[in-house]
Amino acid sequence: MDWQTLIDEPAVIAAAVLALGIVVGYLVGRLNRELLAASGVPEAVEGTPFERTAQSIGTSTVDIVARLSSWFIYGIAVLTAIHIAQLLDTDAFWLRVTEFIPQVFIAVLVLVVGFVIADKSELQVSEALRGVKLPEVSVLPKLVKYSVLFVAVLVALGQIGVYVNPLLILLAVYALGIVVVGTVAFKDFLVSSAAGIYLLLNQPYGIGDRVRIGDQSGIVQEVDLFVTKLEDDDAEYVIPNRRVFEEDIVRLRE
Repeated sequence: MDWQTLIDEPAVIAAAVLALGIVVGYLVGRLNRELLAASGVPEAVEGTPFERTAQSIGTSTVDIVARLSSWFIYGIAVLTAIHIAQLLDTDAFWLRVTEFIPQVFIAVLVLVVGFVIADKSELQVSEALRGVKLPEVSVLPKLVKYSVLFVAVLVALGQIGVYVNPLLILLAVYALGIVVVGTVAFKDFLVSSAAGIYLLLNQPYGIGDRVRIGDQSGIVQEVDLFVTKLEDDDAEYVIPNRRVFEEDIVRLRE
């Protein structure tokens, strides 16, 4: 058997394709890892639960995404080698797999990105509401997180061909439930924010004024969208703005 005949053998071509796929997959993974690191992804996901979970098993979010890209190339190479070597009657199988593998890759990527965005959203909302002294707002960060995760799972399932119409109906019911329950549970929150807007626009009192609101009096230290803070000699009062409208307001003269 001469070299030309050997090179034309399907098994040899399949082995060469497989070897090339392994090399290309490795290089693509390295390139993606460097691109993600250069774009600041490690800093963006630092401290998130997903990153902590990844680190606990000896990897990271960047490594997971980079390995996914490598495994995608490896999978294509293996299937191509099987097809060339004619180990299976792969015509129909190849068609379906080549359609399915990119969808699986995108679905997994959507889940990874969804977890990162959900964690970051929770942190951002928690930070934004840190100064709000209403107990109802403590559930908002978790609500935002799980809403983002639900949408990410929905998109991922849609990518791999799962029939998602029932989930879309569930999403609509979920959104309606949030509106209804939120309106009831956050009534005081909404009233306080509306009152805060009025106070900020009309400024019936300002920073440094001595006022009495109901049975609490002191010097106004802060007026924001949700609360008014008063301070006297031995106490600080944090009064929801809705109470400002429910109680008598008296500006005290020095």
